[in-house]
Amino acid sequence: MKIQTQTMTQKEIRINFTEYSSFDEMQPSDRELVAEAIAAMGNAYAPYSHFHVGAAVRMSNSQIVRGSNQENAAFPSGLCAERTAMFAAGAKYPDKDMQSIAIAGGVHGRLSEHPATPCGACRQVMAQYQTKAGKPMSVIMVGARKIWKFDRVDDILPFIFDSI
Repeated sequence: MKIQTQTMTQKEIRINFTEYSSFDEMQPSDRELVAEAIAAMGNAYAPYSHFHVGAAVRMSNSQIVRGSNQENAAFPSGLCAERTAMFAAGAKYPDKDMQSIAIAGGVHGRLSEHPATPCGACRQVMAQYQTKAGKPMSVIMVGARKIWKFDRVDDILPFIFDSI
């Protein structure tokens, strides 16, 4: 009888992203997408949390699709800005890839100092569309004092759920 020994291995995940201190440091196409996400905050329906979120998705055909959070008294029946934008983009342009998404948020429509970060459900939907495209989708999280850009969804959702 042979006894098999197992060796534990400790691993590490590294996340790379770019942090901008102003919109002027960004590429023009990213600035445009960020401006669309900030504008989309104005369409939020957030009578309960008062946290207005806007998202903008750039498609492979260069079209930009906006979304905003939509709350509902029958919580959790509302929907986040990111999923609103991605689902609208997927419905309008089913044969096009999502190249990037920008997210902006703040209380009463005033941009938060720190970047708005997506919830886990939104991250998983981003991962699904990235997988569908077969190429990375960048994610830009916007705050008044800094902006974070991630080159791919994997950097904000390691171990993407893709076991089905």
